[in-house]
Amino acid sequence: MTGDRAGTGAGTAAGTGTGIPGAPDDARSRVLVDAAQLAAMVGGGHPVVVLDVRWALGRSDGREQHAAGHVPGAVYVDLDTELAAPPSAAHGRHPLPPEADLQAAARRWGVRAGVPVVAYDAVGGMSAARAWWLLRWAGVADVRLLDGGLDAWVAAGGALEQGAVTPEPGDVVLRPGALRTLDADAAAALAAGRDTGRPGGVLLDARAGERYRGEVEPVDPRAGHVPGAVSVPTSGNLTADGRFAPDDALRTRFAAAGALDGRPVGVYCGSGVTAAHEVAALATLGIDAALYPGSWSQWSADPDRPAALGPEPGA
Repeated sequence: MTGDRAGTGAGTAAGTGTGIPGAPDDARSRVLVDAAQLAAMVGGGHPVVVLDVRWALGRSDGREQHAAGHVPGAVYVDLDTELAAPPSAAHGRHPLPPEADLQAAARRWGVRAGVPVVAYDAVGGMSAARAWWLLRWAGVADVRLLDGGLDAWVAAGGALEQGAVTPEPGDVVLRPGALRTLDADAAAALAAGRDTGRPGGVLLDARAGERYRGEVEPVDPRAGHVPGAVSVPTSGNLTADGRFAPDDALRTRFAAAGALDGRPVGVYCGSGVTAAHEVAALATLGIDAALYPGSWSQWSADPDRPAALGPEPGA
């Protein structure tokens, strides 16, 4: 990416209409779907593409987990190979995939024009949010996360299907750029409280607090955080059962970080995966946040980029 690409506003980024029978048309419902709503779609014959994006750092058994049991009709999506380009120091651990590759993958998953997409995982949406964000960024407006993921589906009495799923190929045409992105310079500008052409700005660090403070760094070249970034760990977006926190709780945590006062908002994490979850949480409140895809894995690999340590944003 070569800068801060202007989005189309919070309303457009969140999509128009829910595509979910009987669901309200509000900011939260344009991001999330619950297990009962998905079950009604799957069981009622409503067209829907369901994506199983089970993934976690250091694990490679998502496909096996999918084969052992998944939401009926759900297609397995490999985050490392289908939702990212190969890693590099220049672009980070999970660079955005080329448009042609993402479109080919989306068609392979069965994504079709005008058909809702629901993505889920088993970690509160932390990995599924990458598929949600990428498809929204690529111009697919009707994409949601299954709130609570596979656990919520099972808790609601949802059946599990075994084996691989190969859907009919889709016909979606992707047009990237529907959501805002940041490069390293634009992220630095937001963290410093400025944004090209607009006053102010805030950059949120979605990693765990100990990584933000620089106490540990398990995967990236250097410890610390982007100077000026505010720590708002993604885990705080969820309740104990893995569902998104209520609106009032999300407003409280993001307001404390300065993300609800009308300033431009950007988010990064380690490699641009869990930051997408934070963008989704902000979208449930109607906030159109930009994602820094390279995130800390790109920033920390550049020796010319400074790193701040400790619990405060730094300078």
